[in-house]
Order: sequence, then structure tokens, then C-alpha cells
Amino acid sequence: MQLSEPTEQEIRERAHRLWEQAGKPEGREEEFWRAAEQELRNEDKSNTQRTPDTL
Repeated sequence: MQLSEPTEQEIRERAHRLWEQAGKPEGREEEFWRAAEQELRNEDKSNTQRTPDTL
């Protein structure tokens, strides 16, 4: 089973949410983008363990 990479839109939405939660600081777009990308990749890895057959 191959893990899918998060889409640019998914990363953008997550990064925006993280940025809002942090108080909308200026000049840290790249930091939030990387954090969002990492979170989505980690979620994808953990979700592979939870298939309907294993619940």
C-alpha cells in the first residue's frame, strides 16, 4: 500500500489553521507550511494502521 502525499490544497488549509492558532504572526509562512506538511504526512502514516479490517 502506497502512502499518498498531501495535496497543496490540504497543506495550505492546514498551514492557515496553524497560523491562525498561533495568532497570525507575519513573516513565518514557510514555517507553518512545513509544519502543516509534516502533520499531514504523520496523519497519513498513522491512518494506514486503522483500516476497517483492524477496527
